[in-house]
Amino acid sequence: MAAALWRKALDYVKNKEFRDYVTSTHFWGPLANWGLPLAAFRDMKASPEIISGRMTMALIFYSLAFMRFAHRVQPRNRLLMACHGANVMAQSVQGSRLLIHRYGSGGRG
Repeated sequence: MAAALWRKALDYVKNKEFRDYVTSTHFWGPLANWGLPLAAFRDMKASPEIISGRMTMALIFYSLAFMRFAHRVQPRNRLLMACHGANVMAQSVQGSRLLIHRYGSGGRG
């Protein structure tokens, strides 16, 4: 069973369609874009004092726009959509951390 699954996976990777996808901007663009949400997830452990409210909002709107683009482009780019969906979530958490720090209790009790 595992050998058959492994063989099927290897056949898929050797497929010309897969090679064309991996060598296209449809793959490498979203892969490079994953730096945005990964950096935001990493920054969640940092102090909220370093968060820029304007940049956080800009990144949320940027990612929302590119999520729409990824859905509308043909063929649909699900990797790009997932990347920007993750970024919207990460930036929303960062934005809420900033709001709590500035206007909420912010650890003051």
